[in-house]
Amino acid sequence: MKTFLVRSSTIFVLGATSLCAQSQADELRIALIKSERILAEANTAKAATAKLEQEFSKREKDLTAQDAAFKAQVDKFQVDAPTLSAAQQADKQRDLADQDRDLQRKRRAFEEDLNIKKNEQLQLVLASANEAVKKVAIEGKYDLVLQSAVYANPKLDITDKVLKLLNSPSGK
Repeated sequence: MKTFLVRSSTIFVLGATSLCAQSQADELRIALIKSERILAEANTAKAATAKLEQEFSKREKDLTAQDAAFKAQVDKFQVDAPTLSAAQQADKQRDLADQDRDLQRKRRAFEEDLNIKKNEQLQLVLASANEAVKKVAIEGKYDLVLQSAVYANPKLDITDKVLKLLNSPSGK
């Protein structure tokens, strides 16, 4: 076990040394992009958001209206409950419980459909953004492009170049 650790350490040190020597011989060009800015400011992302809003807004309004109608029925039942017989109260409670389950099912189905569509649109935006990043990286002769860092010098940030390419009339 001790021999394995010594060999592993030696290999690691040799590898790190060779990597340092290589990076000194060839200047490593690194760039950084801010994904959240691309997802917020790219025309493709804005178009995807607008498409989702258009596709799902009517359904969301319908669910909101059904929620409001259900709440009104619950409020009415609470006011009328003292005047109803026990059998009528039980029937009304059962009816309200069924309506509540139906509304919850519809809401879950809506949210699931919305999430599926969001993910589909996000994949399209990311594919487009990745193409733009690759193009900017090749043109700028960058060796490495990072999406996030704890700290990065602002001069490494190529997000504006990527956005300019994404938002240009030619697209990519």
